[in-house]
Amino acid sequence: MNDILPAFPEHSPGSIGAVQDGAVLHVRLNPARLDDTLGVAAIDALTTLLDGLHERPEVRVLVLSSAGEDFCLGADRAEYLAAVDADRTGAAMRRVADKAQRLCQALENTHAVTVARLHGKVVGAGLALAAYCDLRVGADTCRFRMPEVGLGLPPAWGGAMGRLVAEAGVSRIRELMLTCEVFDAETAHRLGLLHKVAPLDQLDRAVTAWTRPLVRRSPESLVLTKRMLTGFSRAARTADVSALDAHLLTAHLTRPASRDLTPAT
Repeated sequence: MNDILPAFPEHSPGSIGAVQDGAVLHVRLNPARLDDTLGVAAIDALTTLLDGLHERPEVRVLVLSSAGEDFCLGADRAEYLAAVDADRTGAAMRRVADKAQRLCQALENTHAVTVARLHGKVVGAGLALAAYCDLRVGADTCRFRMPEVGLGLPPAWGGAMGRLVAEAGVSRIRELMLTCEVFDAETAHRLGLLHKVAPLDQLDRAVTAWTRPLVRRSPESLVLTKRMLTGFSRAARTADVSALDAHLLTAHLTRPASRDLTPAT
């Protein structure tokens, strides 16, 4: 992948990396390899990038990956607590949590076909973000977890519960959310959370096997098909209450006893 073609320079320095290669835009989380959690700066930068794609029809495919040791270890819980400390009414926390929903909606609505390239640990918000991508490939060493209940939190990030249920089925998502158990790439593949599993050193090859034919397809047929699929997916989420996620999370964190966000054993 060619890293000499920086795109979208308006992003916060170091929050994400973006490189355009023809019709494919490669976006990396944690480009400085400092922190594999998903903080507000990265969420804002990703949302800005996705909103900007409306004016960039030449971008046909977006590949989302991470430069860190793991794809994503979840939301930055320290930022949550800082927001609550700064404003005990919860308004600041709701603004932080609402950003996640706007990001996921932007990811779902963009005209570009989105591909998640996953490695290492894919936890919480990281799994939610990946679930909103159209296609997902993971290394055979990937490990996944939905830890929110173990942290004493509602699974309320980005409106992802409905998306995960639509992608993998309510029965297994119920089990994994309630038990918080770690599951591997083969399990994710069986559930439909991964479309492909590949050895880590062959992940890029697996991504290219998708992107090469995609950029040869008719742009209009790709956009129309993606939007039809999105519409049918949303039809399966008729009781979508994702707009309440920020309120649920804020209501919990503003309770005096809700300060310990270390995983329960």
